[in-house]
Amino acid sequence: MTATEFRRLALSFTEASESAHMNHPDFRVNNKIFATLGYPDKEWAMVRLTPEQQSEFVHDEPETFIVVKGAWGKQGATNVRLKAAKKDVTRRALEAAWSNAKAPVPAKSRKKRP
Repeated sequence: MTATEFRRLALSFTEASESAHMNHPDFRVNNKIFATLGYPDKEWAMVRLTPEQQSEFVHDEPETFIVVKGAWGKQGATNVRLKAAKKDVTRRALEAAWSNAKAPVPAKSRKKRP
């Protein structure tokens, strides 16, 4: 998969838009990032999964999906090795990440404003 193909897939989801964050193209829905390109370099992308989803993708496709190092990885940030990525699997990962970002934040986890 190329970066162009990843971008096309990410933007194929309803209300998805491209922006930039920390000098990387990112893809958002509801103003929340669900994927990025170019992290840690141009050979990679990233999808924001739940830890459970991350575990499944990394287990099933270890040549494609790798846990991001540090705290972000523990929260579900998952690198995608573009060269090894298959379109159907990448679409499923992007759909999961998009769906996670699209879902409304439960009221009990919203920060209260003073």
